[in-house]
Amino acid sequence: MESGYVTTPFGRRPMSLGMLASQQLAETIEPGMKRSKWKLFRAICEARPALGVTDRALTVLDALLTFYPDDEISEEKGLIVFPSNAQLSLRARGMTPATLRRHLAVLVEAGLILRKDSPNGKRYARRDRAGTVGEAFGFSVAPLLARAVEIENLAAQAVADRELLRAVRERLTICRRDISKLIATAFEEEVSGDWEGISVMFRTLLARIPRVATTEQLTPILDEMGLLRAEIVNLLEKQIKTQKIDANESQIEHHKQSSNPNSSHELEPSFETKQGETAVADLEPNAGPPDEQRLKQPKLSGNRAGGAADPGAGNNLKSFPLGLVLQACPGILDYGPGGTIGNWRDLMSAAVVVRSMLGVSPSAYEEACSGMGPENAATVIACILERGGHINSPGGYLRDLTRRTERGEFAIGPMLMALVRANGPTARRAS
Repeated sequence: MESGYVTTPFGRRPMSLGMLASQQLAETIEPGMKRSKWKLFRAICEARPALGVTDRALTVLDALLTFYPDDEISEEKGLIVFPSNAQLSLRARGMTPATLRRHLAVLVEAGLILRKDSPNGKRYARRDRAGTVGEAFGFSVAPLLARAVEIENLAAQAVADRELLRAVRERLTICRRDISKLIATAFEEEVSGDWEGISVMFRTLLARIPRVATTEQLTPILDEMGLLRAEIVNLLEKQIKTQKIDANESQIEHHKQSSNPNSSHELEPSFETKQGETAVADLEPNAGPPDEQRLKQPKLSGNRAGGAADPGAGNNLKSFPLGLVLQACPGILDYGPGGTIGNWRDLMSAAVVVRSMLGVSPSAYEEACSGMGPENAATVIACILERGGHINSPGGYLRDLTRRTERGEFAIGPMLMALVRANGPTARRAS
């Protein structure tokens, strides 16, 4: 450092022990120490809360560093900058003189710069005949060089804390979303349990989240939400196990009743006829007993030959070509047998898998098959899968479409066309 001795401020500005400590620290710069002034400034910006400086004070420091002649700060190149208040104000985005003085004092108190005042308080430098600066009076940036390692460590810690807070916020957001949707599913599916009490607990946890939160405040809330989510998942898993047992029993009973080996729906025995087939009960009077005839009797859509649809059942809903359905809903291809869909039977099999994955209850899907026809119900499931991110409750949405179909208020065409346009020319097509 150029001074080599303690310097006191000019005029009425008092001396303080902090200023004395900063001057002593500035004397401890290691030989050959140098730092990029702009990298060091960015580190100061990262560590601003720990250093106790304001953003406006950093604006003044930025302006001061522009007067340092080199990109690297080092003792060999001098550590004093001596701009006038007028020039400093211009580079500080037109800051007024009073505000400028106030923020310079903040930088001095924070131990980032030192004052080296001349006898008359002016800032200037004495140069020799070769133009080399001999002695300068102004602001010393020696503390920046002396505290470079400390500042860099504080900046790294600030970045790590910010990343940790971001990660905790993300986990909390996902946990909130999971709990909210799982509770909604439990209400919709009428799962047994104290869901009102769980909802109250969830709202209480949400009310504890502050608007401006720290990692220390969010971590215990996240832990409690994680426990609540685990409890909810446990209750729902119990319900799933119960449904699997009921489904297995129903499937065993179905195999005892059904005489049609080509069933395309394991859950809906009354929809085992493919599109385009005609009813066999009228053509073959001796086809078998009434129960067997009922299982073989198809639900006729309005576009099928061989009979009129029941207006009250909504089976006059038009079905569309399979290729168009797959063009609009390429996502369903992954759930077909072997990852492909080559016919309506494959699509309906894939729809049963997707129905379970989306959380649509068997009863809701059975009602859709009754109201729309099995091909159209499978098509709607494919559409719901394609729009999964925009539908909060697939089961409720399917029930609503079924009711609208029965009233003659719903058509699949506009939904398919919208998805075709959304997928564009790069959509996957049926092989």
